[in-house]
Amino acid sequence: MDKNKKDMESGEKTETEKQPLIHDFTAQSLKSAFTPKVIGIFGLVIVVGVVTGFLVSGKSSVSSKGGLGSVLNGSSASKGTIVGSDDTTFFNNTAEGVLKEGGVNGEGAFHLERTGGVSQNVYLTSSIVDLSKYLNKKLKVWGQTQKAQTAGWLMDVGRIEVL
Repeated sequence: MDKNKKDMESGEKTETEKQPLIHDFTAQSLKSAFTPKVIGIFGLVIVVGVVTGFLVSGKSSVSSKGGLGSVLNGSSASKGTIVGSDDTTFFNNTAEGVLKEGGVNGEGAFHLERTGGVSQNVYLTSSIVDLSKYLNKKLKVWGQTQKAQTAGWLMDVGRIEVL
């Protein structure tokens, strides 16, 4: 006869029946997942992340003679200041004029006034440079021409130089 059948017939409990249904969770039986080794690994990951972030932030695509601060506060908008991307292969179109606020029929938030009248205006948008900090200044802009419905020339500006 099988051993389990003999135990059942004799009234003895099997191993699974001998284990209690409710377990006693004392302080000694609970083990924390935050061992010194795990805390050390978390600390190392945080330090490496901070150092990596610091190094990557130093290699920003935004550059200028005035540094990153000129992009943020526009205070050093003196003649010769260059702000924006160095990628002139993508931002390959250029225009010069005085920056004014306002687009035409919802196209562009700003425009460059150029000699020759309104028909020569270049309407501008930019996700890289805060153009509002350079209002009424003569600028050279580098950008990517966009398709427009009513504007004669609509450009996404990636780089500016204060003239």
